[in-house]
Amino acid sequence: MADHEAKANQCMIDAEKKLKSSQGFFGSMFGGVQKQEDACELYQRAANMFKMAKKWQEAGNAFCRAASISMTLESKHEAATNYVDAGNCYKKVDHEKAISCLQEAIEIYTDKGKFTMAAKHYISIAEIYENELIELDKAIENYEKAADLYRGEDSTSSANKCLLKVAMYSAQQMNYAKACQIYEDVASSAVENSLLKYSAKDHYFKAALCHLCIDLQNAQIALQKYPETFSAFADSREYKLLQKLVAAIEDQNEDAYTEAVKEFDSITRLDQWLTTILLRIKKSISSDPDLR
Repeated sequence: MADHEAKANQCMIDAEKKLKSSQGFFGSMFGGVQKQEDACELYQRAANMFKMAKKWQEAGNAFCRAASISMTLESKHEAATNYVDAGNCYKKVDHEKAISCLQEAIEIYTDKGKFTMAAKHYISIAEIYENELIELDKAIENYEKAADLYRGEDSTSSANKCLLKVAMYSAQQMNYAKACQIYEDVASSAVENSLLKYSAKDHYFKAALCHLCIDLQNAQIALQKYPETFSAFADSREYKLLQKLVAAIEDQNEDAYTEAVKEFDSITRLDQWLTTILLRIKKSISSDPDLR
């Protein structure tokens, strides 16, 4: 490890010397561009040595130096690659710097029309906000940006994966109307695709639960509409659970509600999101006048 770090530090020193010698009148006259390219390569070599030594901050800094030189040389694709590499290093030690580097890469990819690449890195930023910084508003924002770019490239499947994240977190933040709309749109898209058709059941189920979080009437309308759109939904365990939940809410019967959820959970294990939403609906049985 120490040997890798020592080699990395020497590469940094050599890179600084190369860069300095490229500057000024005489530097630009006598191989200035070549010296900058050499310096860029040395910074990249240093960054990889720092990675091997697990010096993530230093590795990120070295990749950023390489990116800066690449931008000066108008090598934008290489600059974007260096920014992404820097971001991946910073992810381990400095999340804000990681986001900043990925945003630099996105700007370059967008400018060059590489929208799929830009979308990929919006997802990376969203995941940092989602898993590390726990800032769901910003995670939603970046998943939406990724989805927009994927849709522009007709990558419907990739766009929908991002939108489902948006729906999940929107529901967690009690923006149920937004979540409903996304789940319904993605479900409608899935119904039209023979490979994705089965997944529509899950999306309609989650949409209906979000409707129940809004009010009973919304859910009742959904339970009439969804089987007409996707006939297989009417035969699903999810649909049968929804019918029982609606009946329990109409009767203000918390025991029946709990029993229906327990029965469903014994066959299809509830994940954390479903558990949270179902508990919110249960609490509203006696507290929300719209559900009486």
